[in-house]
Amino acid sequence: MNSFFYVLNGKKIKRFLIVMAAAIFTAGVIYVETDNVTVFSEEAPTAIYSVPTDKKLIALTFDISWGDKRTAPILKVLEDKKVTKSTFFLSAPWSKTHPELVNQIKESGFEIGSHGHKHENYSSLSDEEIRKQISTAHTTLTELTGQSPKLIRMPNGDFDKRVLQVASTLGYKTIQWDTDSLDWKNPGTQVIIDRVINKAHPGDIVLLHASDSCKQTHEALPIIIDKLRAQGYEFVTVSELLQQGTVKGKEVRDQALGL
Repeated sequence: MNSFFYVLNGKKIKRFLIVMAAAIFTAGVIYVETDNVTVFSEEAPTAIYSVPTDKKLIALTFDISWGDKRTAPILKVLEDKKVTKSTFFLSAPWSKTHPELVNQIKESGFEIGSHGHKHENYSSLSDEEIRKQISTAHTTLTELTGQSPKLIRMPNGDFDKRVLQVASTLGYKTIQWDTDSLDWKNPGTQVIIDRVINKAHPGDIVLLHASDSCKQTHEALPIIIDKLRAQGYEFVTVSELLQQGTVKGKEVRDQALGL
């Protein structure tokens, strides 16, 4: 009877030792690979270029960083064409000096996102300075609109992994674009129209500008709207587009795009 008892306990002890050894080994791996654990616990932040969807939805987006001559004509085109949904990314200094235009954008029902504070490449800044730039813009836009922006488009479309991470910790989604109208180059009204129409696709985010440096956008916009509608597209805000499903990111690019 005693010998049976000792054999039974011996098996239990052996099993226990095996389990303990496995646990210690696993703990050791976790300790050594601490930097890799977060990869499995949480996806790294990414910039959003478009949203895969079968629905013919498209987001027209407008960046504004300076001037007061182009914004009103663009808002008039959107009103005349009965486009009630689009997203404007506003820089903080511009917003501070043009509160009446900010209010007009808000009262028109358009979505407002952040375009940061200083118009410089954030990838060249320290983490602390990146945080300061985004936070300063956040405070300004929140005070002017009464709403806290959740979307940001970095000045010049420039970012790196650090910028994305800081923006994410501050509650922001970084928004890029799949279709660049090139209106910031003033290449000609027809060039702007053709680029948007030829590149547009369901779930697309289109880059346009309402700053004074872009002199042809308000001329191209009515035709762009008409042609996209003729193809069956519905205009939505970026936030509404994001609700359609998994967003589509791209490899992080660290260089500025020169916008």
